[in-house]
Amino acid sequence: MIQGLIRKSVVVAASAALLTLTACGNGTEPAAQDAGGAKASNSPAAKEQVTLSFEENWSTPNVDNQLYKERIQKFQQLNPEIKIEMQDIPSAQYRTKLRTEAAGNSMPDMFILYPGVDMDPYIDANVLMPLDEIMDTWKDILPPQALAGYNVGGKQYAIPTKMTFVDIIYYHKDMLAKVGYNEFPKTYTEFLDLVKKLKASGITPLGIGNKNRWPLQSSVMSAVEDRVAGTDFLTKVKQGQAKFTDADYVKALGIFDELTKLDAFNADLNTMDEVQVQDYFLQKKAAMTITSSTIDTKFRVSNAESGDNIGIALFPSVEGGKGTAGKSAGVIQYGIGLSKELKGAKKDAAIKFLKYFYAPELYQSLMSKGIVVPAKVDMPADTSKYLKEMLQLTKSGDALVFDSVMPASVKDAIENGLQAITMKQKTPEQIAKEMQDAMDKVKK
Repeated sequence: MIQGLIRKSVVVAASAALLTLTACGNGTEPAAQDAGGAKASNSPAAKEQVTLSFEENWSTPNVDNQLYKERIQKFQQLNPEIKIEMQDIPSAQYRTKLRTEAAGNSMPDMFILYPGVDMDPYIDANVLMPLDEIMDTWKDILPPQALAGYNVGGKQYAIPTKMTFVDIIYYHKDMLAKVGYNEFPKTYTEFLDLVKKLKASGITPLGIGNKNRWPLQSSVMSAVEDRVAGTDFLTKVKQGQAKFTDADYVKALGIFDELTKLDAFNADLNTMDEVQVQDYFLQKKAAMTITSSTIDTKFRVSNAESGDNIGIALFPSVEGGKGTAGKSAGVIQYGIGLSKELKGAKKDAAIKFLKYFYAPELYQSLMSKGIVVPAKVDMPADTSKYLKEMLQLTKSGDALVFDSVMPASVKDAIENGLQAITMKQKTPEQIAKEMQDAMDKVKK
């Protein structure tokens, strides 16, 4: 784990770069034999009947998850000699299961990898197959910054499918207008005023589904801590140059505490999950929600009746804060790793699958559904105005996503702590100390 701590923390492809890449990419595709895999089928090994196990966490009904599964089905139709046995694991259990398998050297053939610090257990266990021998396949569509999250020690272990911003604030424009806000607040002081006015009018200001514990940590605090303590704070903590007990971070936790005491969140936030809260918001039971940019398709792209009434924003600037307003907490996602144990026909089949799966068509299909991608491909003609608005919103650069850079034990400490705040059991100072204690143990 020390290796992960001293390794430079990963900041994924900047949003500004993504805006340029998606808008004016050259659309160059890998050679037909790479995308379709015809070259591999010429070898006798590729003609053998092969079964590949694949563990993934595409269980939520997000549009990108459906696209991934459809693409895998199409691959199997085109390559009947290759069978992919998929095991769908809920996201809340996925990381723990895969880490346990890595520790026991019992990895599936293929699996979803998360970037950054999440790579540490697999690097330490030496269970991953480097993909360097096939990386020329994507040299024209994936720039180095898009690949950096899965590159460790100069070796590439996965290819990302999408860029996710975890801290997008969605809001019903008409609900805010009724309390005097025709534009989203630009400062935290104005945001507090909005929250108070919404509460006074009988409206729940913020809907959050924290049953699986990560939304408060990832979506809410990644934004708040960036505005208060600055984008480089988490990196400094990892390097021993700052502590969670520092005044800036305690202040950031204090903002969450303040919002909780104002009853800004739905009362059942710890029993409602991240999918249930989407319908809660769409039914106008809350004026706002903070969640992943992937939900844009459900909220706006596919919602003809109310799409234009749903606005998007980022957490406002905090007076006296060290962060830069306009940054969004972003991370690349859904790289598929391969087991180091793959040999012969199974290795050939897995490589053939990766070349097919990560072809330009995948990225263009995702963009057509409103998903931000880290690839340099032409923007499809049917790209929605909502995707363009999302790119504009997030163009100022990326803040760090807490659980993409912090060790699991520290992530657990903040998740437990934020839940304790919602139940009015602990103070920001107590939680900051517990987080720093967990960080100190990791460093020993």
